[in-house]
Formats: sequence, structure tokens, C-alpha cells
Amino acid sequence: MILGMSLATYTFVHVLISLVGIGSGLVVVFGLLTGRRLDGWTALFLASTVATSVTGFGFPFDHLLPSHKVGIVSLLVLALAILARYPLHLAGAWRSVYVVCATTALYLNVFVGVVQAFLKVPALTAMAPKQTEPPFVIAQGVVLALFAVLGVLAAIRFRAEPVRAAGAGMARN
Repeated sequence: MILGMSLATYTFVHVLISLVGIGSGLVVVFGLLTGRRLDGWTALFLASTVATSVTGFGFPFDHLLPSHKVGIVSLLVLALAILARYPLHLAGAWRSVYVVCATTALYLNVFVGVVQAFLKVPALTAMAPKQTEPPFVIAQGVVLALFAVLGVLAAIRFRAEPVRAAGAGMARN
């Protein structure tokens, strides 16, 4: 039992939170690519991605695993993203820090998703049972390249605060 849940229920909740993080993260990155902040989606993405990393530590383990190391890195990256986005209001260089950290946090979630897919989907497991075989390496390479390109484009396109029309007040994108 974990937090009063069976391991199967806890796993389901963790996976569901992870999928919400990935889905909302894709929306946020689209917003970055179009120069929009998407405040509600951003809050959902950051909260669910933090929850994904935190709940990952709730599974039974007897030593530090690679997934824990990814979780630690993710939480550090998310802390910087949250700091840049909220207390520092995307001011100056913190705007780029936020973009890089948000994109990296999403990448790490997708990276773990690919790992889990190769562990749990029989057809993928058969192609790469040790996760060192070419199909796994190629899949992770494509994901890394995609997020590197998305991160660079997002940093370029989300560079400056959009100019607001006179009298727009506190309107949000």
C-alpha cells in the first residue's frame, strides 16, 4: 500500500498525472512557439510535472535508480522554471531560463514515457529488451532532437513580452 492505495492504483494515478503533464506541456510549448504565455495551461503543466516527479519517488525501491536521478534533475529544472515564471515574472534573462527549463522538463517527462513504453509495450520490448538496441536509441535520439529544436525555436519566439495595445490593462495572453 502506498498512501492508502494499492500499487496498481498508485501506478495508475502516477501515469495519469504524467500524461496530464505531457499533454499540458505540449500545449505550453505550442504557446511558447507562438509567443503566448497561456497562464492556466502553464500552471497545470508545472503542477502536474512536479507531481509526476514527486510521485515517482513513492514507488518501492531499495537503491537509487536511474528514474530517481531523472526525477531529481526534473525537480531542479522545474524549480528554476517556477522561480523564473512566478517570483521573477519572466524578467530579462529569466524569460529564456523559463523557456529552456519548461522545455527540458517536458523532454524529461517524454524521455521517461519512451522508456516506459519500451518496458511495457510487448512489441517495443521485443525490439529492444535491454534498451540499448537501435530502435530504443533511435527513438530517444529523435525525441532529444525534436525537443532541442523546439527549445531553440521557443526561446527565439518567446524572447520578448508581447506589446499590449493602449488601454489593454492587465489582459493576459
